[in-house]
Amino acid sequence: MNPIPSPESPALVIGAATIDIIGVLDDQMRRGISNPAHIRFSFGGVARNVAENLARLGHPVRLISAVGEDRFGEQLLDHTAAAGVDVSEIICSTDNSTGSYIGVVNQAGELQYALDDLHVIKTIKPQYLHDRYELFKQASVVFVDANLPPTTLRTAFSLARRAKIPVFADPTTTLLAHRLEPHLAKIFLIAPNFNEAAFYCDRTFQSADPQGALEAAKHLVSQGVQIAIVTLAESGVCYATSETNGYIPAIHTEIIDPTGGGDALTATVIFALLNEIPLDDAVRLGVSAASLTLRHRGAVLPDLSLEKLYNQLVI
Repeated sequence: MNPIPSPESPALVIGAATIDIIGVLDDQMRRGISNPAHIRFSFGGVARNVAENLARLGHPVRLISAVGEDRFGEQLLDHTAAAGVDVSEIICSTDNSTGSYIGVVNQAGELQYALDDLHVIKTIKPQYLHDRYELFKQASVVFVDANLPPTTLRTAFSLARRAKIPVFADPTTTLLAHRLEPHLAKIFLIAPNFNEAAFYCDRTFQSADPQGALEAAKHLVSQGVQIAIVTLAESGVCYATSETNGYIPAIHTEIIDPTGGGDALTATVIFALLNEIPLDDAVRLGVSAASLTLRHRGAVLPDLSLEKLYNQLVI
């Protein structure tokens, strides 16, 4: 079940890179007025977060994304490169600003509202990937997020198949999950949250419903996905393959920032599978990474390490 050709080869990560602006409310949200909050800036984007997490865990990684030719883009590139990510293939657009994400979080750490401006990602066109086919041939795995334009996603799957490397994918949001639907049979691992998984199953279930999530994971496997991991927020994680399935409860965590937990989980599972760690243990490490990240202000834990993940499991 593990077709990953060369764990030492870089992961090729393709998708969004953003500036995150997160406001944590001091009190209940009131409409029509300015609400007191603690506001912070950090670097985000699903693909960028996954790339940085992989790099901090010690795996070589290349990121294909797009930023504006502006101060935020320059800072994002500097920060991501300093974390160990190869950013040499990121597009710097003169026609678009760097992507941004605004999230409003309540005092319980739950996301209430969100906005994003990702027009710059449209500059990652199919030909840009075709011209970089050598990067696919050199990669151990490809990761894509659903922020990519549909034609670019199709090209990424095609080039990965041609290069005979597995594709890991994140639906990103329920509004974008449909972009991955035509490619489910080509996906090695997909990691939706419970709302995104419900979209693929054409049903609804609650975040506290592990049985429903497990059925959703099995459904994705029946559609051709090799590994489906469904995250249930504070209720844990379900996973399924054609041979096995399971449920891992969440680690009780005070949520400081909800933005990067899922990306940390996905990156850690990728890292673990690249290093031939069994799936059940890989998912447990992913849950550990999510827990640590949720306690940190920012989308990525700066001192993430395998030792820290194992220590979290022992506590």
